[in-house]
Amino acid sequence: MGKILLKGGTVLSVDPDIGDRATGDVLIEDDKIAGVEANIEADAEVVDCTGRIVIPGFVDSHRHTWEAAIRNCAPNATLDDYFVEVLDTFAPLYRAEDVYASNLAGSLECLNAGITTLVDWSHINNTPEHPDAAIKALQETGIRAQYAYGSANTSLEKYWFFSAEEIPGDDVRRIRSTYVPGDDGLITMGLATRGPGFTQDQVVTAEWGLAREVGIPITVHVGMGRMAGRFGMVEQLDRLGLLGSDTTFVHCCYFSDHEWQRVADTGGTISIAPQVETQMGHGWPPVNKARKFGLRPSLSIDVVTTVPGDMFTQIRAAFGAERARVNATCWDLDIPIPEDMLTATDMLAMATLDGAYVAGVEDRTGSLTPGKQADVVVIDATAVNVGPVHDPVAAVVLSADVSNVEHVLVAGQFRKRDFRLLGDVARAMSLVQDSRDHLVGAAADAAKAKANA
Repeated sequence: MGKILLKGGTVLSVDPDIGDRATGDVLIEDDKIAGVEANIEADAEVVDCTGRIVIPGFVDSHRHTWEAAIRNCAPNATLDDYFVEVLDTFAPLYRAEDVYASNLAGSLECLNAGITTLVDWSHINNTPEHPDAAIKALQETGIRAQYAYGSANTSLEKYWFFSAEEIPGDDVRRIRSTYVPGDDGLITMGLATRGPGFTQDQVVTAEWGLAREVGIPITVHVGMGRMAGRFGMVEQLDRLGLLGSDTTFVHCCYFSDHEWQRVADTGGTISIAPQVETQMGHGWPPVNKARKFGLRPSLSIDVVTTVPGDMFTQIRAAFGAERARVNATCWDLDIPIPEDMLTATDMLAMATLDGAYVAGVEDRTGSLTPGKQADVVVIDATAVNVGPVHDPVAAVVLSADVSNVEHVLVAGQFRKRDFRLLGDVARAMSLVQDSRDHLVGAAADAAKAKANA
């Protein structure tokens, strides 16, 4: 792979020991970051980063990548609508090839937007061929991903209404041994469980036990919308003795203080999807609440059926929503704005290093730290929507968008270069469009048959 020298850019390392450099160089050797200095001389391929901002790759800690084929199918959906319009309408119709096409296009979408690490929350395993297809697509694009094996979605009533159906343990073990026997590759593995409320206690216990048996982390949706008070999911997990540091809690919009404390006490991690939460009625993104309890919340996209698939959107949704809540409360109570208000620097860390922590890969990515994997994004700061730069962190957090992502490297390999995605993008788009056509047609046929029944 050789050496690559990213030269002369503004470097935002997101490593407090290294700090930021107004002008600096990043040396990549093979798949790792070899140096971050003011000036590096090396026998390497030089990439001129003058007028650019160099950052760690973004981390999306929860995305249903399989939904790329039905992008924007539910633009006005609430969470309740989503269960009907997506999980009850399209999900049962998904073939393995539709999952492959969606994961191929969806992970390319991530790379195009500077997302180098993805937690693929794959609750679409309608047959054993579905997880094979999902993982194959992730491998082909070269993204760093945690493949989180989820349930089937062939019936809303069977899998989501106090379900007695367990995720098939034998197939989880097969995927683990076949594709992800270790935890140090580009692809790692997790278990995407529906959790208490959606499933019966014996299912919850079995699925947590399965994940711990095969040595993979757990990710679960909790505390969202009107379901929150009815389920009390963290309280139920606590009652079952299942809380632990291997579990990521997604959304968390309606936690009691006791639940927050129990997650903190047991080392759980947090993933927040701010655009979905504010738009679909899950609740306010609980960024400040998580931080209050000493947790490190990460950011995620969730579903492109209803929101954009880039991290810039999520950063701004969380930043705006949480500051708006604090400002409104302080205004109503006639008290000063607290000194620990969220900052742009906080948001950049949340989208990179904190995301890597939640995805279980902080030891290898999330910051521009020598020795870590070279997951690097270069942003064009000369563009009309970014420059002139006064504060480079603010330029990334508040001004940049997908069009400004010039280079993306994962483990030292260019996945996007000179604003162009590498790989067969045309093939991916052709496949995902074919899947869209199949799914829309099959959904129409199913609706017609139901009306005529």
